[in-house]
Amino acid sequence: MDELDPHDDTSADYEQLETELLAQDQDAARAKTVDIADEAANNMVSDLLDAGVVTPVPEARVLVHEPSGTAFDSTIQLAMFHQGWTAAREADAQGE
Repeated sequence: MDELDPHDDTSADYEQLETELLAQDQDAARAKTVDIADEAANNMVSDLLDAGVVTPVPEARVLVHEPSGTAFDSTIQLAMFHQGWTAAREADAQGE
């Protein structure tokens, strides 16, 4: 029986290419979250306050993200969290 020359076998190359292409597809499908500037975070939190998504708790000096119940003392952290939370909810909705 003839033995295959391991140097002629390209199946590992093909599998590696498939893995890389799959990773690229997954990266492209994921929602992008980036750092948010102070002004953009403040504007987003202001909009969330107006929409009733965020509730201020003055005595604790925090903002509560109502859908998740998570409290934040930083508008930037809250804005980034809300972006990620929204992206996760959208991804779940697309997966259903």
